Formats: sequence, structure tokens, C-alpha cells
Amino acid sequence: MALLTLLTAALVLVVLLVVAIALIKISGLLRSIGGTPTSYLAKLRLGLRAIETETGHLTPQVLRLNEGLSAVAGGLDAVDGHLVGTINAAVAQPRYDASAKKE
Repeated sequence: MALLTLLTAALVLVVLLVVAIALIKISGLLRSIGGTPTSYLAKLRLGLRAIETETGHLTPQVLRLNEGLSAVAGGLDAVDGHLVGTINAAVAQPRYDASAKKE
């Protein structure tokens, strides 16, 4: 019984040691990715902030553009209605048959 207890304790220690080594390796890798001011993650963050700053003035312009395009959409609906009426009127016209006039 004591032997099984010692083997279990040894296996638990081995598992904990393996987990600790894996966590140390993962931590080192994550530190190289984003833990320093010159890391890739820091550079990415700096670039995204620059993009946010440079494009921040676009929001009001886009809202104005959307309002204008909504007005254009209303006008296009009116044009569509007129075109449908024109097509219906053209279809309702009697057909000209050139062969009937030659007789």
C-alpha cells in the first residue's frame, strides 16, 4: 500500500513538473510576442491606434453621406415608378404590322 502511495505521489509530481515546464515555455513565447515595447503586439497596437486616430474624422462624413444617399434612394424609387408606367404604356400600345399595309 505504501508503494502505491509513493508511486502515485511521484506521478503527481511528474505531471506537475511537466505542466510547470510547459507553462514556462508558453510564458516565454507570449513574452516574446507581446511583453516588450518592441514586440509585435506592441507594434500592432501602435499601428491600430494610428489608424483609429487618422480615420476618426470619417464618422460624421459617413453619416452625412448616408443621409444624402437616402434622399437619392427616394428619387430613384420615383424614377423606377415612372419607368414602370412608361413600359406598361408601351406594352399596351397596338402593334404596327408592316405586312398588313402592303396589300
